[in-house]
Amino acid sequence: MYRCSNCKSIDKFELMFSDDYKGNRNFMQKYNNRKEIEITIDDYTFIPTLDFMNEYAVCKYCGQIYIWEKE
Repeated sequence: MYRCSNCKSIDKFELMFSDDYKGNRNFMQKYNNRKEIEITIDDYTFIPTLDFMNEYAVCKYCGQIYIWEKE
């Protein structure tokens, strides 16, 4: 789980995509049986790291970037 250090929301984020990304940008998230977030982007599934979150995730509630903390 990841917490926004600004508004304290947990796992409420959207992803920023690079302008040169050529995929469809289909984004889905779910929790696995270990309560970790699994992100799927265009059929590629992975568990995000804190570095990934702080580079590509924007808080849905407050719009802040570079603010995630591991919960």
